[in-house]
Amino acid sequence: MDNEYCKENKSKGIHYMDFDNVLGYTEEKAELAKIADILRNTEKYHALGVETPRGLLLEGDPGLGKTTMANALIEESGRPVFRVRKEKTNGDFLETIKAAFNEAKAAAPSIVFLDDLDKFANEDEHHRNADEFVTIQSQIDECRGTEVFVLATANETNCLPGSLLRVGRFDRILTIEAPKHKDAVEIIRHYLSKKKSVSPDVDAEEISRIMNGKSYAELETVINEAGIYAAYAGKSCIEMEDIIKACLRVIFDAPDTMTSEDEYAEDVAFHEAGHAVLNEVLEPGSVNLISIASHKGSISGVTSYFQNENYFKDVRFMQNRVRGLLAGKAATELVFGRTDSGANNDLHRAFAICEGFIDDYCSFGFGTFARRNSGMELANRKDLGIEVEMSRFYAETKQILIENREFLDKLAKALLEKKTLLRSDIAAIRAACAVKDGQAA
Repeated sequence: MDNEYCKENKSKGIHYMDFDNVLGYTEEKAELAKIADILRNTEKYHALGVETPRGLLLEGDPGLGKTTMANALIEESGRPVFRVRKEKTNGDFLETIKAAFNEAKAAAPSIVFLDDLDKFANEDEHHRNADEFVTIQSQIDECRGTEVFVLATANETNCLPGSLLRVGRFDRILTIEAPKHKDAVEIIRHYLSKKKSVSPDVDAEEISRIMNGKSYAELETVINEAGIYAAYAGKSCIEMEDIIKACLRVIFDAPDTMTSEDEYAEDVAFHEAGHAVLNEVLEPGSVNLISIASHKGSISGVTSYFQNENYFKDVRFMQNRVRGLLAGKAATELVFGRTDSGANNDLHRAFAICEGFIDDYCSFGFGTFARRNSGMELANRKDLGIEVEMSRFYAETKQILIENREFLDKLAKALLEKKTLLRSDIAAIRAACAVKDGQAA
């Protein structure tokens, strides 16, 4: 489609997918179905004196299916739609926006669909008054009293003016997140069903755990990439090992190229084994995959951890996450007696979580809570508090590794032999060791 708006409806042979073709997202589809009913059966709402919503914004990361959901809503509403995307220069594009709204008013009841609204102008959170947004606001206001519904999608809303997002313009803002575990399993099974031959060993549940928090697009890409691996190897069907290779390549950007002869393979193996041991001791069954691989040309590894669904509700799981992040450094120091030069990213993430304990939750008292006029004294107390807590977490982490040294050694050895271990492999190694179980602290 060119940058012109377009009127699309069934009479022209153009069809959108309905909600049955949107996989997962049960709660979101229920909300969209309600809005579709309002748009399709406006009279029954007006009969009760109800003011119907004037606009809906679907916001969320790329690849989550926002446009697919918007198209399903359009299909279910039965209304003609006028689509606007940013493809022209600014002056011409302003006229395109105005023309779309004028045509929508003439065809009411109708929908104006602003796809990728945040791409309409090159703004940021400090500069949000672009002519495009001002024009849209005025056009929405001019539609007041008509049956023109404004539908939009956006990846980022911090670049959009608050006046545009207020009630009366966009009455509903629906955040679309990455599919949760059950939804992800459904989506993975759907994409697998499109492949002509898949081995019985391919486990959608296991794939979902490894890809926890990933988008529709990423799930689809992994399944397709697995097919490429299988075909290149001359296989007659896609196997689980192809899925794992695809996950490492697409999700973790870690091509499976490391060999046990690499100079630092043992270091990487113990580093990743350290992460896995801590997570398994504190939250058994939480590690989906560990692998040693070449990552963007440098030697590193991957530990895939399934985040507890209560992570943001219970600070104990966040504290476990800090310990898990510190475990790579602790394992290297424990086994080799030297500083781990590959722990920088882990440390940054651990410190950020610990800072949240002090800033957001006052986990260690009120003396470090930041207020409007807080000065350097408070900042110094915060820094000291973080240092003290991180040292405590690190000591606890190292102690857990000492107590479970057999588990650590066997995991590292298995990594060096197989390069990638799945949850079932980790469980078997754990069962063969005298593991001292932990608990969420």
